[in-house]
Amino acid sequence: MTESADGQFGILMSALAGIATALAVALAMTVYFRMSYRTWRDVLRHGVAALAALALFAFAAYDMRHAALAYLGLNPSKPAVEFEISMPRETLAAATDTQIELHTDRNQTLALVEGVKELGDGRSVLRGAVALNHRTADRVLVVNLPGKGTFEFRLRLPAEPHRSEQFGPQFGPQFGPWHLADRIASPLASPVAPQDAYTIRYRVL
Repeated sequence: MTESADGQFGILMSALAGIATALAVALAMTVYFRMSYRTWRDVLRHGVAALAALALFAFAAYDMRHAALAYLGLNPSKPAVEFEISMPRETLAAATDTQIELHTDRNQTLALVEGVKELGDGRSVLRGAVALNHRTADRVLVVNLPGKGTFEFRLRLPAEPHRSEQFGPQFGPQFGPWHLADRIASPLASPVAPQDAYTIRYRVL
């Protein structure tokens, strides 16, 4: 609730700054076109003032756009990874409070779990996305299923990944190949399916 209020306040302040800047630009342009200039110094002085007002207006528009995107949880300047993790249906059905984190050598980021898709072969696919906030090739997606175990998937991406290739304009970026889990840590009292039963594929947005 607090983050939502802060986001709304940021958008409101950016909007007020934009309105004030627009008024300043309008005033500067009015003065520019209505005054009669007698010397080149007058033209130069008011021309610089008009350019400064236009630059301020452009900055305010840029600030409003980024404030709105931040409020929506989007940051177009940073890539993100959308992933699908396939596993036995009973493993995912028996787990509660699933948590997925992206671990790097610089930080840890909580991923957004988007939902579960049932397959017709006794398997389920856990879908989600996570932002790539730092330039590093050391990225491991850690899936914690309480009571079932912890599953680690290394993301095979360069330090600065590019957007995945398009598979037709209506489908968006194409998912990469499936990869096996790199490490599975299971509670002693809870047997886990073979490692090849847990796979991941992902794409860069």
